[in-house]
Amino acid sequence: MKTGIFLSYKGLGANLLHLSYCHEIAKKFEPVTLITLCPNLDRVLKDDPSFKEVIYLEKFHKRFFDLIKLSKFLKKFDFENIFIFYPSLRHYLASKIAGIKNIYHYPLFNKKNLHLVSAAKNFTEKSLKIKNCPTESKIILNPAKIEKYKTNNLKKIILGIGSSGPTTRWGYDNFASLIKRLNEFGDYYFYLLCGPNEEEGAQRIINQIEKKNCETLSNKDVSDIIYYIYLSDIFIGNDSFGHHVACQMNKPSFIFLIDSPKAYSDYSKNQFRIIPPNTDINKITHRSSLDPNSITIEMVINKIRNFI
Repeated sequence: MKTGIFLSYKGLGANLLHLSYCHEIAKKFEPVTLITLCPNLDRVLKDDPSFKEVIYLEKFHKRFFDLIKLSKFLKKFDFENIFIFYPSLRHYLASKIAGIKNIYHYPLFNKKNLHLVSAAKNFTEKSLKIKNCPTESKIILNPAKIEKYKTNNLKKIILGIGSSGPTTRWGYDNFASLIKRLNEFGDYYFYLLCGPNEEEGAQRIINQIEKKNCETLSNKDVSDIIYYIYLSDIFIGNDSFGHHVACQMNKPSFIFLIDSPKAYSDYSKNQFRIIPPNTDINKITHRSSLDPNSITIEMVINKIRNFI
């Protein structure tokens, strides 16, 4: 019985937020085919036996006029079941035209105020007829590769200095000040997690640290970065894919919420949020653009003190 899962999200973090629900579906129908709009999700899940394959859908998903092309794309998999994690009429109709027998989908025309975690949890429980579906899971690594990424015996801290946009960032200078302050506490080694386009910011931080105990991961592939996160002890950073990986590797993950809704950090016991003072966390949205500098170094130190 061939089963497909359609994750209609581009961001790696948003896809990983749904990993637990994909695993629950795979428990019943494994291995499943996962279709995603994210180009590098396959690099994180390549050692996960729950997935027969992870397919990146680069086209046929944006316009209603591509409905027939999308249906032909889905038809070639010969799915008997498909689970669509989004209230998309287009994806539903394409699945119907493709002749997929069992189509499980979010309630259509209900995109407003969609809470990613509660919507996915409720959908999975209803579709599989289960109760108390977990909201967090585990990212599977290849044990034989772990030794390759070991460096020194210092306590490792992943700093998520990058993010999908400038309004979600705490700021390079703030991270540099945090490293200087933490260096007063003990011996640590810092991995700076960001994309290639943020290498200049990573070097800006490194140049401010006299101890030279920082390393940028900007030139690393996602398939390598997940091992650096695994070997680290704690994550501190912006709302980005790094905290989704870290928390699902059972690492304490401290996330700055500046203009990210709480839903993105609402599903794991390992997630700890740091927000600007006098802010209602339930009112933070993608349009909040709160002042990142209102989160002080001492606020962060007090939050993470018991974990370092």
